[in-house]
Amino acid sequence: MKSFYQFLMTYRNALKKTEMSLFAENVFYDHGFPKNSSDYHEISDYLEMNGDYILDMSLFDEAWNAYLQNIGK
Repeated sequence: MKSFYQFLMTYRNALKKTEMSLFAENVFYDHGFPKNSSDYHEISDYLEMNGDYILDMSLFDEAWNAYLQNIGK
């Protein structure tokens, strides 16, 4: 199964900068991000404690829903 990180990286280097592409860029440079995780709570907790680059957690929820659609859940 593709991790959330792997999915999110598909938004990097977008020609048009969006909130999602900027989120992906910030996660890429966050060396502590749980890159192998597919667990909502683990990633959400990490972002709440360490993700000073994400100002609104609804962006994470939007990304998570896109991730679930992508992996077919």
